[in-house]
Amino acid sequence: MGKESTQTSGCNSHKGCLPGLSLGTRNQVQAGTLPKPTIGAEPGSVIHWGRPVTVWCQGPLRAQEYRLEKEGSLSPWDRQSPRGPRDKARFSTPHMTDIYAGRYRCYYRRSTDWSKPSDPFDLVVTGSYSKPTLSDLPSPVVTSGGNVTLQCGSWWGFDRFILTKEGEHKLSWTQNSQQLKGQFQALFLVGPMSPIHSWIFRCYSYYSNKPQVWSEPSEPLELMVSGMYEKLSLLAQPAPSVSWGENVTLQCRSEIWMDTFHLSKEGSPAPPQHLVLQDTAAPFQANFSFGPVTSDHEGTYRCYGSDSTFSYLLSLPSDPLELRVSGGNLPPLGHPSLQSQTGMNYTVENLIRMGVAGFILAVLGILPQDVAWR
Repeated sequence: MGKESTQTSGCNSHKGCLPGLSLGTRNQVQAGTLPKPTIGAEPGSVIHWGRPVTVWCQGPLRAQEYRLEKEGSLSPWDRQSPRGPRDKARFSTPHMTDIYAGRYRCYYRRSTDWSKPSDPFDLVVTGSYSKPTLSDLPSPVVTSGGNVTLQCGSWWGFDRFILTKEGEHKLSWTQNSQQLKGQFQALFLVGPMSPIHSWIFRCYSYYSNKPQVWSEPSEPLELMVSGMYEKLSLLAQPAPSVSWGENVTLQCRSEIWMDTFHLSKEGSPAPPQHLVLQDTAAPFQANFSFGPVTSDHEGTYRCYGSDSTFSYLLSLPSDPLELRVSGGNLPPLGHPSLQSQTGMNYTVENLIRMGVAGFILAVLGILPQDVAWR
């Protein structure tokens, strides 16, 4: 477990102290005058449920004792006396849970003098609740320099949501939730978009009375920055107007080398479709095939191109292509779905006929009795 200590005593497991380290009945440390230590955690401050974590406190050499305090606890959470002239104490647990989540500070002692408290440190556990959803409004494709709104939502009554950005410099934003049509959600305005780095986001939900206990993370959402290359062409084969049940291919083509193509549909909540070319020799084009088409395929399409090495950096969008599907919602004659619909209609008609016949028989059965009473 990686402890560095020479003095430990019984750990009150009902209180959830870090295993193997001291937790007695001592009073809280009185802040002293020595310089404050630094505090942190390995592998980080946000730990998934069940994973190991180590909280460390670093002071000067020859500190004789370190104490770790958790906000809300009436006595020191743990104590450690380093072996030798080490400047860091480590408080570890092999399994992160809600018990260890919270806000911590640490102190050190030299002789009879105590240090000032470290800056507060929040240790967060994730995975305590089901994951929220994360979506983009209106599209995951954003022009360089533009903004986009991300929506984090859950059907559970969470009152806070936090949005995190993955990457070398992790960022996070917190919003209060609002209830809309039964769902609890928060909107985050992100931007201006820059092509310097990737834009991958996740969101979490939590209750304000337990700010260090988070849900599972949402599925990752990657935003793509357009405008890095010249626009592509988009054509429909055999034509942009097709009949219900036919096949159609949307052909996205570039005049310069590109090996990845993206097709987006205006107003669709689904992410763009992606195709990576296996043969990168000219012509540089990708074929997105649909069929048999229905009215669901109708709409306005655009395509983009990119280099697979930096797939989030897209070209300018192609000119819009309007795909029309004629024939309404009914498939052509002989289509299996039409046969099933026709069969269902016949069944309904037969039931109606049987009901009418039953009603007539019932009336005929009542009439003789009515005459007899007269």
